[in-house]
Amino acid sequence: MAAIALTSVMSMAACAKDSSSSGAGGSSNSASSGSGCKLSTPPTAAAAGTTTTGSSTKVDGSALKVGLAYDIGGRGDASFNDAAAAGLDLAKSQLGVKAENIKETTASPNESDAAKETRLRQLAQEGYNPIVTVGFAYAPALQNVAKDFPQTKFAIVDSTVDNSPNVTPLTFTEEQGSFLVGVIAAYKSKACHVGFVGGVNVPLIQKFQAGFDAGAKAAAPDIKIEDKYITPAGDFTGFQAPDKGRLVAQGELSAGADVIYQAAGNSGKGIFDAVKAKGGSYAIGVDSDQYKQAGVADDKDVIISSMMKRVDTAVYDFLRGVASNDLTGIPKVFDLAVGGVDFATSGGKVDDIKSTVDAYKAQIISGAIKVPSTI
Repeated sequence: MAAIALTSVMSMAACAKDSSSSGAGGSSNSASSGSGCKLSTPPTAAAAGTTTTGSSTKVDGSALKVGLAYDIGGRGDASFNDAAAAGLDLAKSQLGVKAENIKETTASPNESDAAKETRLRQLAQEGYNPIVTVGFAYAPALQNVAKDFPQTKFAIVDSTVDNSPNVTPLTFTEEQGSFLVGVIAAYKSKACHVGFVGGVNVPLIQKFQAGFDAGAKAAAPDIKIEDKYITPAGDFTGFQAPDKGRLVAQGELSAGADVIYQAAGNSGKGIFDAVKAKGGSYAIGVDSDQYKQAGVADDKDVIISSMMKRVDTAVYDFLRGVASNDLTGIPKVFDLAVGGVDFATSGGKVDDIKSTVDAYKAQIISGAIKVPSTI
């Protein structure tokens, strides 16, 4: 795809700023762009179309016996795990996977690799095939289990497992979607001061930060950014600690940030609560379209967008591929070009800048913008 050139008419950024309103109240149905930043000249091209990995061909999955091993928080976290659960639920409705042939398990905070291995072995021994593991933390355990059950098809979200032909990696370009919500944050910040809160300081979550920071700076080079993590590497409770998330978010809000993007799993609820309590500030969700998630419905009025990581699509595509005995159609990586990541527009709070964000999206898909994946 040919690179799309940026326009050179600097007055566009001034127009975007001058025409914005100060309506940043969380209860507004259409939060106007009220950026206090000096905005860069935005791209003007419409977003390039994305492709989908699905097919209209009918596939029968009624014979599948599916095991699904969730990460910390499990089904009901309104974020990462619920996205995986949505993919499984879609397989039930679209492929005919039977509820009685499904077993769902959930990891405990800071549980050992041995505990994960025991749980995966039990699923395999009980005849569950395929088995989906949600989260990079399953990689060491799956490395051992997969080789002992070569006829079982496994998938792992957010990681790869070397020398395991029966393991399908489901990985994403989190940094690309995070870039887009970084642009949104810059356009919506009245203070030209935004924040990122990560659950645990590990390379995967750093990808979210790297993309967000890059997107915010692309839109507003002088923007101020707060970057914080709830827990350090090795302490995975940061994904399931709403109270700690609230405290970290309160610190960023007190420092002056008025838009906060969180990639913190179940801890995101506390972050949303802090933003709502502050008043006049916004939050950006992650993984699922969190504006629509019942688990955080009390805070939906301050959620202006979410970085959608389509774990649901990846899980469904894998189960469909197993049912049809053809896994060749699964992308090597779920990126913007295949709709693997994106930004949510639910609630209408970014409708006024959607064309601008779509133009940045097209630049990424074309290769004109290279998004960093490390901080």
